[in-house]
Amino acid sequence: MLLSLGLSACQREAAPTAAAPATPAADTAPAVNPAPITDQPAENVPPATAPVSNPPPAASSTLARFDGYGDMRFGMSVEQTRQAWGGELKGKPSADSTCYYLLPIWASNAREFGFMVEDGKFARVDVGGEKEVAPGGGKRGMSADEIRRLYPGKVEEQPHKYEQGGKYLRVADPAGGAGVLVFETGADGKVGHWRIGVPPQVDYVEGCF
Repeated sequence: MLLSLGLSACQREAAPTAAAPATPAADTAPAVNPAPITDQPAENVPPATAPVSNPPPAASSTLARFDGYGDMRFGMSVEQTRQAWGGELKGKPSADSTCYYLLPIWASNAREFGFMVEDGKFARVDVGGEKEVAPGGGKRGMSADEIRRLYPGKVEEQPHKYEQGGKYLRVADPAGGAGVLVFETGADGKVGHWRIGVPPQVDYVEGCF
């Protein structure tokens, strides 16, 4: 009996310490995820405008000029023209003509690209490809209406000598120089060839032929 009483006393003394303290309410609240960190501005910002692919080159970016091409100037001698070009130019006059073309090594014929020489002087550039751009922005493949808009009030029109419906669109140097730009359109109204040079050579319809 004494042993039973002792055990009961021990249990009664230990009971108050058995219960765990209540957890504060604040500790049981779920953790709040912090706002994500971002380097973007809070306000709506319109997306950047994508660059226009292949924008039309400015007039200053072309090598063709109303007074020549690159470092070459109309009126230069053949030797001066070759030196100004700085590379190989093929071509020489025939026995019965003083008019001929100097061609870069990559050009197959003057209608594609060539420098006209007459009486020993550089007088004209012929262009038949799309990469070259005329001063003012005109180029192969443009319509006659596009040419008129690029050179407002400056285009003199003449009928094509060989192609029905084709035209020659002639533009004099707006700065008052001697140079003249001529766009040649076909029956479809598109520029297929253009040339720039000084009269009378720039107006030779057949070139040197």
